[in-house]
Amino acid sequence: MTVHLVGAGPGDPELLTVRAVNMLRQADAVVYDRLVETAVIELAPPWAELICVGKTPGAPSPSQDEINALLIDRGRRYACVVRLKGGDPFVFGRGGEETAALLAAGVDTEVVPGVTSAVAAPAAAGIPVTLRGVSSGFTVVTAHQDPTSPQWINWDALAQAGTTLVILMGAARTEQIADRLRAGGMADDTPVAVISAATTRRQCIDRTDLAGLRRLRAASPATIVVGAVAAADVLSISELSVSGALTSPGVVP
Repeated sequence: MTVHLVGAGPGDPELLTVRAVNMLRQADAVVYDRLVETAVIELAPPWAELICVGKTPGAPSPSQDEINALLIDRGRRYACVVRLKGGDPFVFGRGGEETAALLAAGVDTEVVPGVTSAVAAPAAAGIPVTLRGVSSGFTVVTAHQDPTSPQWINWDALAQAGTTLVILMGAARTEQIADRLRAGGMADDTPVAVISAATTRRQCIDRTDLAGLRRLRAASPATIVVGAVAAADVLSISELSVSGALTSPGVVP
């Protein structure tokens, strides 16, 4: 009896790992988050118990304690339980908390890493998060908390870092993100790309700059890329140049 914390990847079922597919196909129960694609969930056997525990903004949602208790219960009841999380279970997915709760309850647990949208979404838009001579590193943060509230993220340091910044769960906070980075000294003309529903048929890409991000209203889920590489699209141009003007802002289907 094992609970498998499985990363569902960024959206496209073809980006699941082989291990993830194997676990889904033999699952007795699948406990999944709201943003996991239906085609991924449908890989489970027809007899599997499917339980959605996703948190919906403005609607009643299970608490983390309730989710932990559910996983422990199903882990004791079934031979194979899949806890399905978007992206990677240990990247802003509270997978660490759930693993600790399961192990403390004596339930065997396996973590199946997934492809995180922090790199998959930019890649799907033709944006390399690192690029020789342009960006030698990248930082991934969450905007799930209000960027203007006190927290562990040092937005001033991020604004001055000079490397690529990838922001997850920021669709509803584009204005606050832009204001916080501008207050930290980041230039208004810093390139920005916002990728919504990455790797799915609904994928769209908005290209703008930091000043434009303030006015942008992105669809959720969105991955925000800030920095010089956000001006690149290596999938559609033969010679990469990120030193010139931004590509025309717009939506790419």
